[in-house]
Amino acid sequence: MRPFKVVVGVCLLALCSSPVVAQQSRAPSAVSATLTKEGAARLDQWIADAVATGRMTGSVVMVVRNGEVAFLKQHGLADRDTGRKVQQDDIFRIYSMTKPVVSAALLVLFDEGKFQLDDPLERYIPEFANLKVFAGTNQDGSFILEEPRRKPTVLDAFRHTVGVSAGAGPSPVDRLYVERGILVNQLDSLEDQMRLLGDVPLQFHPGERWLYGYSHDIQAALVERLSGMKLSDFLAQRIFEPLRMSDTGFGVPAAKRSRVVALHDVPEGPPPYPAVDMRPATYERFADHPMGTLGLWSTAPDYARFAQMLLNGGELDGVRILGRKTVELMAMNHLPPAIGNLGAAQGSPGTGYGLGVSVQLDVAADANLSSVGAFGWSGAATTHFIVDPEEQMVAVLMAQKAPLDSRLITEFQTMVYQAVE
Repeated sequence: MRPFKVVVGVCLLALCSSPVVAQQSRAPSAVSATLTKEGAARLDQWIADAVATGRMTGSVVMVVRNGEVAFLKQHGLADRDTGRKVQQDDIFRIYSMTKPVVSAALLVLFDEGKFQLDDPLERYIPEFANLKVFAGTNQDGSFILEEPRRKPTVLDAFRHTVGVSAGAGPSPVDRLYVERGILVNQLDSLEDQMRLLGDVPLQFHPGERWLYGYSHDIQAALVERLSGMKLSDFLAQRIFEPLRMSDTGFGVPAAKRSRVVALHDVPEGPPPYPAVDMRPATYERFADHPMGTLGLWSTAPDYARFAQMLLNGGELDGVRILGRKTVELMAMNHLPPAIGNLGAAQGSPGTGYGLGVSVQLDVAADANLSSVGAFGWSGAATTHFIVDPEEQMVAVLMAQKAPLDSRLITEFQTMVYQAVE
């Protein structure tokens, strides 16, 4: 499979002057024949304009096509208060871009035969053996509960159809999450979370809706129980170290703190729901309390290596992480026919959901440039990645604007695809 190749010519000087890039065989500030000259210039100008107008304080954008670094640029400031300029190897909070990494980790164990997708979750998480489903409230406010029509499965955890919430809504079940402290930014461990989740009702019968909740924490708990390792250790040993993602992990060592990009534009005052707490100090706690929902830090080059591994069918630079057919399965739409796509939940009628990633099903329905079969996900601080098998392309946007600016994400997608040669 194709490793990253160095684009020669205009990149040579920059390559020699950047030890981080040289270590990973990447050419910074490069434009290869895989993007049009005019399109790459428009992409670059779009980033510059977004920074100049204050829509982003600073960002790093990386595009890899046909195994070559086609575009790698940084613009703006890493810290608005100090005036430090953003660098290509700066470290970002990636929030929900943690989720696909955790899904890949669980699929490593799938490749090892540790479970099947249709296994009931209670087989590995016995705390889920007596789950009930919320069916309304009585006049006195007590819950009306039903037996689930079927047991939630590992597949439900992969595709957010378990019925598990995150305490980030107005429903009575969400309020129960808050009352019992089932909030990812307060929990001490995945073990505590599974115990607490086993004692609250599901929001709906498994498989009947898509709900963006704590399903990836369930996946992370499965990783720990099936491997016998702490989540952070498993990710480091089975994904980050083999892929040479040296700047990715839960927490940032003191020696690298100078490369951390500040989180900008966090709304003042208390969040609308306790689960939606984006204060910078809150993110720091995941160094000691690793979770599957969020918590990883990474760089654009590091995350591009993870994405390229997926594009290559599970392998990069001679190191295999996943089987080719496993990645194909990951990138298929797994939503039941009754759900079909993320139109109702996410406003994306042409997008389905696979095993931890969104999947493009109908380009025209989503009214943007893309390819059928492209997949990826975003993070709450305006980070995003795309893996496009048809175009043999990976694209990564790293910014730190909170909360997520969905307009910037959709514009980023447009500007990447308009530049494709």
